[in-house]
Amino acid sequence: MATVETQSQSAAPDLPIGYQFRWFVMAVVIIADVMDLLDSTIAQLAGPSILRDLGGGNTTLQWILAGYTLAFAVGLITSSRAGDLYGRKQMFVIGMAGFTLFSLACGLAPTAGWLIAFRVLQGLFGAVMIPQGFAMVKQSFPEDELQKAFIPFGPIMGLSAVLGPIIAGFLIDANLFGSHWRSIFLINVPVGLIGVYLSVRYLPNIPRDRNARLDPVGGLLITIASGLLIYPLVQGRDLGWPAWTYVMMAGSALVFGLFAWSERRSSHPVIEPSLFKNRGFVAGVIFLGTFFVGMVGLGLVMNLYLQLGLGYTPRHSAIVSTPYAFGMAFGAALSGALLGPKFGRHVMHAGLLITAIGMGAFALVVGSGVTSGWELTGPFVVAGFGSGLIFAPMFDIILADLSDREVGTASGVLNAIQQFAGALGVAVLGTLFFNWLPARGFAHATELTAWMTVGCYGLAFLAAFLLPLKAREGAGH
Repeated sequence: MATVETQSQSAAPDLPIGYQFRWFVMAVVIIADVMDLLDSTIAQLAGPSILRDLGGGNTTLQWILAGYTLAFAVGLITSSRAGDLYGRKQMFVIGMAGFTLFSLACGLAPTAGWLIAFRVLQGLFGAVMIPQGFAMVKQSFPEDELQKAFIPFGPIMGLSAVLGPIIAGFLIDANLFGSHWRSIFLINVPVGLIGVYLSVRYLPNIPRDRNARLDPVGGLLITIASGLLIYPLVQGRDLGWPAWTYVMMAGSALVFGLFAWSERRSSHPVIEPSLFKNRGFVAGVIFLGTFFVGMVGLGLVMNLYLQLGLGYTPRHSAIVSTPYAFGMAFGAALSGALLGPKFGRHVMHAGLLITAIGMGAFALVVGSGVTSGWELTGPFVVAGFGSGLIFAPMFDIILADLSDREVGTASGVLNAIQQFAGALGVAVLGTLFFNWLPARGFAHATELTAWMTVGCYGLAFLAAFLLPLKAREGAGH
């Protein structure tokens, strides 16, 4: 009996290898990306519930969030090349299966320490899974259908961003079978099992690149450098900032330097050295870093403020923050369909200004004392809309001046920078918030953190002046 892949190839040899089951391939990739999106965000909503159940301090919550994103970021850097070397379908199936397994483990975690460990492993397997998906989509759709194939992707991800926290809030409050916060991880299990089945059944077997090589030295150096930076930032405040925390952070800079030196000498570098000779790409890295440090770091603080400061339930918190998600979805749709292609990087400048205005309004409202969640609706809609304007054209503009050979590697690097910046935001802004909290209380600590976020957006605004004016010709994702 012929395999699915053989049938696909023999039925239409002049079409892409996965053409026969192309919509199943797209469905599997969307499932994977939605699972990753939800697990990188909804844990913020569940944080206070997790601490009440498992115990632990403020740093515990930071590690639950930063552990996932940091592991995901570091794993992304090497997993794309691993897909070329070992097979994209095989790596995707391994990633999906591991992600599902450790979602189950997170849902059953007996202690906070085990939950953090399982979140790290969940992030690593997510990093193995995600980069393979788009490569297989491109091997399943003809060139003239590819852009159309990506049309449902944006709305589905936007809808997931809107509905994910709401569903999480209702799941936690519903406490089905006594699962409470654990349900936000356990719900991944049936979805992941379906994803694994569809992956094995329908994903195309793309020929491996026998010339691909991994750079284990580079991968090890960037992992060590990342850990040396994030660990003292998260733990330092609790421990009173002993001397070794500063030594570790200084050591991080040294190891990042060693990584850069190693990359220049490697015949198969983790990151293409030519990328950092491109002004637009370097500016894009700074833009992504400062923007996501602010956005993700403040996301943690907002959920703590709503639940611990104002006493809202997870469901109430999710509903109050929904205007932000709706604003983001609308901004992304408008930018992707109309404004981004027409105005290029000017849309990103406008988005940053609008986001900063929304966050400034949020800071002022919180500082003056919130008596009802309705008072946050306006600031959340404005900030979400501005962020949405940025998301749609962001990657395509940053990649605009790169060659076709560099774009694939650069996309992976940008995804990794986005995740790493999220972990850094949780570490830095979370630490500042918890440092201000005892003396200033929830409202003023949140207000100060919001103004720090506005400062991050200001840095991103300056970096955007160095970005290419327009997106890559033919960009469609």
